[in-house]
Amino acid sequence: MSENDNEIEGEEKTLQEAEMKKETGVIEELTNKLELEKEKVSLQEKKIQYLLADFENLKKRSELDVQNKVNSISDNMILKFLSIYDDFIRARDALSRQNANTDGLDAILKNMDSFLSEYGVQPIEALGEAFDPRLHEAISIKNDPELDDDTITTELRKGYVLKDRIIRPSLVEISKKHIKEMN
Repeated sequence: MSENDNEIEGEEKTLQEAEMKKETGVIEELTNKLELEKEKVSLQEKKIQYLLADFENLKKRSELDVQNKVNSISDNMILKFLSIYDDFIRARDALSRQNANTDGLDAILKNMDSFLSEYGVQPIEALGEAFDPRLHEAISIKNDPELDDDTITTELRKGYVLKDRIIRPSLVEISKKHIKEMN
């Protein structure tokens, strides 16, 4: 082999080494870029997960707000109906005390009871029960040594529950064994 051939071979080898270094540099650069893109994708995936969680929370909160608004409207409507219902009961009771025929009012009240029951409105049982501030509102106290304290002796206005919500507490009188005298 001649010196020229050795030089050419050395140059080729140097070129190959330079080419390999260049390729290695490109591969490293591409690997670094790939890692950066993977990090960007990971960050975007996390953002999407947070956005989805926020959306689900907003959806649940919106559904709850709508349900609360519907409940509020239905509660108010039933309360207005109950005041009319109470008027019918008072009218029937007044006519009964005068020995008047109440068959018509009884039929109307039966229909009203059916309407209330159909929509999940149930009366609160109070008379003879223990006073419960969630269900009853005490407006007077009666001295009665025969009864336990806080026993309901009189129901002045019927209370009602709509599904699981108290829409109107019962107005009641409760017993006390000993009423403390005020000076």
